[in-house]
Amino acid sequence: MRALISVSDKTNVDQFAKGLIECGYEIIATGGTRKLFLEKGIPVLNIEDITGFPEICDGRVKTLHPKVHGALLAKRDSLEHMKELAENHIELIDLVCVNLYPFEKTIQKENVSLDLAIENIDIGGPSMLRSASKNYNHVTVVCDCKDYDKVLHEIKTTGNTSFETRFKLAAKAFTHTAEYDICIATYLRRMAGLNEKLFLKADLIQELRYGENPHQSAKFYAMDLSENYSLANARQLHGKELSYNNIQDANAALQIVSEFKEPFVVGLKHMNPCGAAIGNDIVDAWNKAYQADSVSIFGGIVATNQIITKEAALLMKPIFLEVILAPSFDKEALEVLEKKKNIRLIEFNIDDNLKHETHMVAVRGGLLTQTADDYTTTKDIIKEMTVTNQYPNQQQLNDMNFGWKIAKHVKSNAIVVVKDGVTCGIGAGQMNRIGSAHLAIEQAHSLGIKEGLVLASDGFFPFDDTVKYVSENGVNAIVQPGGSVNDALSIKAANDADVVMLMTGMRHFKH
Repeated sequence: MRALISVSDKTNVDQFAKGLIECGYEIIATGGTRKLFLEKGIPVLNIEDITGFPEICDGRVKTLHPKVHGALLAKRDSLEHMKELAENHIELIDLVCVNLYPFEKTIQKENVSLDLAIENIDIGGPSMLRSASKNYNHVTVVCDCKDYDKVLHEIKTTGNTSFETRFKLAAKAFTHTAEYDICIATYLRRMAGLNEKLFLKADLIQELRYGENPHQSAKFYAMDLSENYSLANARQLHGKELSYNNIQDANAALQIVSEFKEPFVVGLKHMNPCGAAIGNDIVDAWNKAYQADSVSIFGGIVATNQIITKEAALLMKPIFLEVILAPSFDKEALEVLEKKKNIRLIEFNIDDNLKHETHMVAVRGGLLTQTADDYTTTKDIIKEMTVTNQYPNQQQLNDMNFGWKIAKHVKSNAIVVVKDGVTCGIGAGQMNRIGSAHLAIEQAHSLGIKEGLVLASDGFFPFDDTVKYVSENGVNAIVQPGGSVNDALSIKAANDADVVMLMTGMRHFKH
């Protein structure tokens, strides 16, 4: 029995080779892998001993040889194949362990040259993986060090890997080479100035019970397991499986949470915030967010950037919530919340280093992409944006920044009114902006808050009617993008009512 080993990632490969030798395998290796084995005292054949041909072209050509690929591709149950191997003095290779040059890691380095990128395109590795995978009936192919233990266990206990294992490993190897080629093609097309092609790489996380409605099927895929504030790498601690709508809502909630560093809680329903607040701690923030809209939160989800404590858990427990998301839960908090059988408790990764990811939305027959709207995360509302006679005080500025961040995540047309770091009213998804303003003001008034309100609008005011209406109903400061042909009318209406108005020059539509 023979195994050919040639790896760039050498994690545990020496232990794998030793295990194969104990099972009667002869090891063949190339370049750096062979050097490692010799340093570890592992008996190994040089690839040149097999091919009878030296490595040439700085190692670019070493395994592209009939004595390698014939040994891998020959059908063991074909008399003609075995006769041809014997006539050409080719010995069978029964296992291939290969992982590829780190092309993706190379091109992610700052100022990497095209020449260096090209040198990290593996040729022999993918060829061996494909040859071995094509002949999975007879050859075991290993491209992932996580499979070493399973392969060794089967060989030690039964003398060989099972057909089922070889088939799965072959499928895994073809996937590995496909993803590798996609990375190379994407990079080279960009460098060559060719039209961009979008290749998607995603792993199935979960087959969902149904989609947006019970008659629709659905699945959840992960595209980036390193992303923070993401369900793709979150950990579910308790409760039944997340549904399609749970995932949509939870994702929307996490994007809002990512805006804030201070203690923050948001309640969310149908992908719109229904109550949000900053506080002194998790309990303070929860109480404020819940009181902001204790009706809509029923059957919704809650997300926070704080640890869920026992005290917070006791306050949340009586409320019917579908999901609670947090960076972590105290042991005592889990004991409280796990008494509710179905509630989903999710821990997610939280970090200051957010990626500038691309957002994708499927449309019939196509795909829309756009860069992330991360403006409010990195830019503050400042008094120099003032367009009225009066300037905002510090509390108004604080509330403008808070409201502006929330408005960005509300379905357009969006109007958010806030006070002291708490949402008081949210008007979402209306066909005109004055309609959203009416909803937000009515909600604030229902809470008994009728003055000192700060308003944030995700888009400009096409007319001055919104400014006139809200200034008569407790709003004394407004932040909006500006950009309407009627901006002057809105500014005049604000000045007439002694309302502060700031224009950011950037809108935040969310459809």
